Amino acid sequence: MKTFGSKTQFMLALSTGLISSMFFLGVVNAAQDGKGPIKPIKVDAKKAELGKRLFFDPRLSGDAAISCATCDQPSKGFSDGLPLSKAYPGSKGFRNTPTLINTATRKNWFLDGRIGTNLNDVTREMITEDYIMNMDMRLMQERLKQDPVYVKMFKDAGYGEPSNGSVRKAIPEYLKTLTSRNSPFDKGTMTPAAKRGYELFKGKAQCATCHSGANFTNDKAYNLGVPENPEIWSDPLRHMTYVAFGTFMGIKNIMNIRRDVGADIINPKADGSNVGKFVTPTLRELKFTAPYMHNGMFKSLFEVVAFYNQGGGEDKNKNPDLKPLKLTFGEQQNLVDFLEALTGDPLTTEKFVWKEKIPTNYTAIENWRDVKN
Repeated sequence: MKTFGSKTQFMLALSTGLISSMFFLGVVNAAQDGKGPIKPIKVDAKKAELGKRLFFDPRLSGDAAISCATCDQPSKGFSDGLPLSKAYPGSKGFRNTPTLINTATRKNWFLDGRIGTNLNDVTREMITEDYIMNMDMRLMQERLKQDPVYVKMFKDAGYGEPSNGSVRKAIPEYLKTLTSRNSPFDKGTMTPAAKRGYELFKGKAQCATCHSGANFTNDKAYNLGVPENPEIWSDPLRHMTYVAFGTFMGIKNIMNIRRDVGADIINPKADGSNVGKFVTPTLRELKFTAPYMHNGMFKSLFEVVAFYNQGGGEDKNKNPDLKPLKLTFGEQQNLVDFLEALTGDPLTTEKFVWKEKIPTNYTAIENWRDVKN
């Protein structure tokens, strides 16, 4: 990048077009704050294309009823638009579906942060967990081997024949393609109201304390006093799912508690002080991903801002740093304007979505008893 020996030289370069005003006013400021555009991740194109087809293929679920895209829908920012997620037929989810956009740049996954190693592990859990996709990966592997399209795609991607290990590599390769792009914040085209909101975000509203970095999250868990979603316990199918999850995770007294313990499953303390903590979400693509919070309790961004403005909710474990912000109505609206400016182009084109029909039935192989897998 060209350097300038003095402010006069810099301003001369600006006036003569060597530096565009958009770059000067927007992108430089964002980069200086450490919150510039998400850098595209280098991917293997053939592996990512294979991962894309797998992501939209319902045959990766036990009864071929749902795919990854059932709950992570491109038109909704790779979330689902529901307060609480769907789940495998016969059960229902107990948490809100977070966006998958930029997930490949995160440091941990799931709202309780229980997996923080790599997306290979996340992919395995999503496919095999009984209340999510309920798939035996040995059966999945055999299904893929019967599809000539997959046989060719796996081979072309350098994986050889279809295998469950390769599935756990290909889907994360596809997820790497899902990065935010062209948000007003990143392009330096925010409205005056959004710019005022950004100054509040960094200052009076104290949002940047936890919503830091290019993803606007520090990937740490906090208790905000978010009210519980009563549907988790009033709907038998949701309660059943939470009990099954909690039993597997070792949550004590699971049949009698009426709250989501969150990150306490990772580091349970005798005094219960980690109960109700959830990982700070990204603030990108918020226009696509309502409702908000880990349990979908807030329908709009203004509700979220108002919640923080009052100092969060009521909980004995609430983060002590949460205090009333004393923002005016106009300041709260400016903050919403800024948050909306973090939403970029929808990822709904063929680059990100498998548009071709995926058959769930196909011709059986002749003499299949004699054909080697």
